[in-house]
Amino acid sequence: MTATQAPPVARQGIGDRVAAVLPVLREHARRVDADATFPTAPLDALRHSGLMGLLVPTAHGGLGGGLDDLVRVAAELSGECLSTGMIWAMHCQQVAALAVHAGPELRADLLPRLAAGQVYVASVTSEKVKGGHLLSAHAPLRREGDRVHLERDAPIVTGGSNADGFLITMKDSDTAQPADVSLVYADRAQLTVRHAEGFSWDPMGMRGTHSGPLQLSGVVPESAIVGGAGGFREVALRTFVPVGHIAWASCWLGAARGALRAVLELVRSPAGRKQFDLDSDLLRARLARVRLDLDTTAALIAQVVRDTGLAPDPEAPDVQLRLNGLKVHAAERSFAVVDALVEVVGLRHGYLRDAPLPLERMFRDLRSASLNYANDRLLGANGALVLVDRGVGLAL
Repeated sequence: MTATQAPPVARQGIGDRVAAVLPVLREHARRVDADATFPTAPLDALRHSGLMGLLVPTAHGGLGGGLDDLVRVAAELSGECLSTGMIWAMHCQQVAALAVHAGPELRADLLPRLAAGQVYVASVTSEKVKGGHLLSAHAPLRREGDRVHLERDAPIVTGGSNADGFLITMKDSDTAQPADVSLVYADRAQLTVRHAEGFSWDPMGMRGTHSGPLQLSGVVPESAIVGGAGGFREVALRTFVPVGHIAWASCWLGAARGALRAVLELVRSPAGRKQFDLDSDLLRARLARVRLDLDTTAALIAQVVRDTGLAPDPEAPDVQLRLNGLKVHAAERSFAVVDALVEVVGLRHGYLRDAPLPLERMFRDLRSASLNYANDRLLGANGALVLVDRGVGLAL
């Protein structure tokens, strides 16, 4: 194959790539959930599709996609399997941080491998001492010349057992303050990865994500620090947090939309028309509220995407209020949508685990959304921001 001859998949548009992988997610979704199995086959399909490099610039072999593309793809994937959608979306969050903030040496080495689907990156930000507090770290980096030693004990790493690489938050040195956080990339081959003894992954929902504890230790070059020594706060404010919240919200919205699509297909089918009264005011009111929840969440995602690209100050109160509010709103209303749809179709179609509709699985999956960086923590932060934003700066 010559340099001008791209493989067939490279000539496909993003929509075509998504359409090619959706049947794989659909085929494996029930088994992934039933067995709490990491979605290996769906992830392999995503690797082959080029979508693992969605946010990698075209100069490095990626698709050069933007946040609008991330939103659409995350929603479509999650409509079939929320575990797979979330794994992919969180990988894209890591890719965004690398594409924007990594130094030239790391970018040249890593971005082409990401574009080729060779590297699935997991995020390591939780820590036993601090819990999920993002902008602090306690485990220190230790330097020897241009080499950096790290040892990290993380209680939760989504997909970590299957990751090819890790982005890890660390305190910049023994003498640094906990707020002096460095973000470090490490290939799996550069680390010793240990699993906690006796750990068993058997959650209520999101069963394919394998969000378990890991112990990581190894040595990387100084060039593996992303955003400069102690520079994670800037990475977080500019890229990591907004892309993460947009990605999560898009996944949850996609799952809820997938639930509505399944219900509409049922009630509009010949068999469904015999069971459901489509002229019922109650049915129509319930469906209208479900659609309103989906539309308002989609509109808020679109505004936060605009904020992320255009806001001169990412710490401005109104920008932060919408960013934090997006996560809370999407988590609450996506779950509420599926809850309402269970009421619409009843026990047989909405509550039984072996029902053809995936509502029971989606209900359990979306129950986790409010716990994925706790809504209460974000609401507390937003309450303080409301008091500061005296002008009540809305996106008008």
